[in-house]
Order: sequence, then structure tokens, then C-alpha cells
Amino acid sequence: MIGAIMLLWTIVVYMAMRKLYARFYFPLLVPIATSTVIIIITLSLFRLSYEQYMSGGKWLVHLLGPAVVALALPLYQHRHTLKQFLWSLLCSTFFGTIIGMGSGLLLARLFHLPERVVRSIIPKSVTSPVAMDIAKLIDGIPTLAAVYVMVAGIFGAMFGPTIFQRLRLTTALGVGSGLGAASHGIGTAKALEIGKKEAAISSVAMTLSAIFASLLCPLLLLL
Repeated sequence: MIGAIMLLWTIVVYMAMRKLYARFYFPLLVPIATSTVIIIITLSLFRLSYEQYMSGGKWLVHLLGPAVVALALPLYQHRHTLKQFLWSLLCSTFFGTIIGMGSGLLLARLFHLPERVVRSIIPKSVTSPVAMDIAKLIDGIPTLAAVYVMVAGIFGAMFGPTIFQRLRLTTALGVGSGLGAASHGIGTAKALEIGKKEAAISSVAMTLSAIFASLLCPLLLLL
């Protein structure tokens, strides 16, 4: 019963936050961020555990697979564009992945965080399932890595478009590869709000960054 209530509450909160974001278009009001805060407050107020929430929330997790598969549609629609910018997309995503991992490692070292926390931060810019596997591989904490992935995604969706605007980065290639490489699925969802071409490029960048991070993370720790 509690699972069904939590599932319904999550959907209601997210739909309400989407309407709020549409009415007051402001970076801090990105639905995934505001919805997360409200759900956390709800769980705290009613002293509900994560397991109780996920007894209903697991159904949303099951929808992640079909949602990712649905990204194939903009990929197909813009296949000629992807072929045209293939090398640019490969290079931008490769260096974006290195910067994402390197900046996490540098800041973690700068603040003298425990070694296992450092190893959990490094894969923060790739999609959750891959980041958790990488964290496990390099002796990090998978669940903590998932939290950092969530934070990176939300921050990318909140501030990415503003940063692009300040840097006068307006091309679909720049916006799509930036959001996909830095903010994985959440960034790709944001890219879909901007345009289908940006979403197609972002979904490819998200996939490429997961591959690059899997290969580069163990090497980065040797430095």
C-alpha cells in the first residue's frame, strides 16, 4: 500500500514541478531537482525508509530502460547529422570525459577526502549503472557513486544552459555533447527540451562518455 502511495505521490510531485518550471523558467526550479527535494522532505517528515519508498519507486526504475530505448528515435531522425559530426563528437566527448573525471579527482584530493570517497567521485559524469560498476571496479562505493552521478546530472541540467549562453555556445553539437558528456541521462533530458538534434547528439555523447570512462578511470588513478 505504501509503495503505491509513494509511486503516485512521486508522479504528482513531478507533474506539479514541471508546471511550476514552465511558469517560472528559472534554473533552480528544474523539476528533477525540486521533485527530489520534496520527496526527501516527505520521507523525513513521515519517517519512511528508502526501502519503503522503493517498494513503489522501483516501477519508475523499470521505465528507465524503455526511456533510454526511446532515445533511438531522435538518433535515427538525425543520423545524417551524427555522421557529419562524428569525429568532432568523438573528440569533444573524449576530452569532456577526461575533464569531468579529472576535475572530480582534483577537487577530492584538494579537500583530502578519504580514498574510497575519491574513487566514488571519479565516475560521476557517466550514467548511474556504469558509474556504479566503475566504482566497484576501482574499489569505490557504488551507492555513493550513484549519489554523485545524481548531483552531477542535476547541476548540469540546472546550470548547463546558462553556462552555454554565457560562453555563446549555441550550436547543437556543442550543447548536445556538453550536456551528454557532463550530465548523462539527466543532461540528455534537458537537451531534449532544447531540441531534437541536441538530444540526439547528447544521447550519443552519453554513451561514448560511459565507454571512455570505463577505459580511463583505472588509468587515471595511476597518475
